[in-house]
Amino acid sequence: INAEYMGSHPILEEMAELGDSASASAPHAAGEKRKTTECDETNSVEGNESTEGAATHKRSRSDHHSVISGSDADMCHDAHATMSHSEAEASICSGFLPRIQKLLQLKASHPDNLAAKHFDLDYFNSLSPTDQSDFLQCLNSGIENPDSGMGCYAMRPDDYDRFKPFFSRVLTDYHKVHEAARHVNDWSLTDVPDLPPGGVLDISALGLPPLSMRVRVGRNLRDFPLPGAMSQADRVALEARMCHAFDVLISNPAYGGRYCSLTPGHKDLISDQEYHHLVDTHVMFKDMAADRYLSTAGIASHWPHGRGCYISADSGFIIWVGEEDHLRIMCMKKGSVINEVFDRLHHALLVVEAIPGLAFAKSSDYGYVTSCPTNLGTGMRASLHIRLPNLTRGGSEDRAKAVALPFGLSVRGAGGEHTAVGADGTVDISPSARFCVREAEIVVALYRGIAQLKQEEDRAAATD
Repeated sequence: INAEYMGSHPILEEMAELGDSASASAPHAAGEKRKTTECDETNSVEGNESTEGAATHKRSRSDHHSVISGSDADMCHDAHATMSHSEAEASICSGFLPRIQKLLQLKASHPDNLAAKHFDLDYFNSLSPTDQSDFLQCLNSGIENPDSGMGCYAMRPDDYDRFKPFFSRVLTDYHKVHEAARHVNDWSLTDVPDLPPGGVLDISALGLPPLSMRVRVGRNLRDFPLPGAMSQADRVALEARMCHAFDVLISNPAYGGRYCSLTPGHKDLISDQEYHHLVDTHVMFKDMAADRYLSTAGIASHWPHGRGCYISADSGFIIWVGEEDHLRIMCMKKGSVINEVFDRLHHALLVVEAIPGLAFAKSSDYGYVTSCPTNLGTGMRASLHIRLPNLTRGGSEDRAKAVALPFGLSVRGAGGEHTAVGADGTVDISPSARFCVREAEIVVALYRGIAQLKQEEDRAAATD
């Protein structure tokens, strides 16, 4: 530990001194349980399906190979049984010191890393050894990637409530809501003012042709660890449970279709060629290993086990299994009435959650639980592709963004985040808000923003 830096943090300095004394007196066997490298400590875990969901949860917190598996938390418990209070506290702290030090350094060097910004040493010291271990696992992506904007992921369905003093500040900062704000889920357009006649969000009335529209939500099952804390067995078990649900959907004439698995040896395993075709047509998701933020969070682990995609008979309803959340459930259509996609997804969610064993994780304060705090609440992203050749002339999104921003809309390339504007000026438009906003408000914001973009595109065509 850098002595000069430690000097500016008296509490951490005291912890280091206690750690030195404890390391001299702690039983050798306890020390042997610790991982020998930081890399070992930061590998995460993924989940195994179990008929007893609660047992799955408990297993993931103790004997799964996670950020601290093996490990600091176990050593702390052993130390408590054999040491004085101060010695045991020192043992706990010494195991976590490198990451705590880095978090405190990142507060100064990377103020936009929300995980580091809102890390509080007093709060951390108030936690039990197990909670300290689990809490640091939530922050591991931000520790390993200083340039993270968010820097933290929930690892278990109850983490937002369990570590509320931390996550409430992160959510306030990112979503720009009051710290005591409570999320409400509501799909009804009934109380939304100033809608078109009959509440029909028809873009043809705006002079637009049929457009590619997609609405998706992230969902997690409440009796499994979240993707960052799952073991390979957990991932395969969750997929097995979902396959029972897909059998129900496939037998329903309104859905039909099939399941495409990537898990080796699975009865529905597809070929590499078919997988790449589904990726190229934006039906299936890519291997997440190249995403260092998801990888260090443990979310990308154990690829391709437990990964797959359900596709309805008409290809308009899709469920991803094993991406950033357990499930990404989406409806898509090329059409003119946004309500049709929105309403089909809402109905499909009711059908899916009614299948035994598929209760979604939800917080009474924060709504639907997602791995990333950016998606918490609705877990929804509603988007459509629209040609704006005049507002994107020269390949720049700046003019389109200036129009979209007041409506809470983001503009990006048709291929997704960090992709270029299409050669014909096609861009992806979607509302940015997820948390402390109702589902109905999201879809209406999309319609109103598109109406304004159409007006500005026509004006640009006439004046440029």
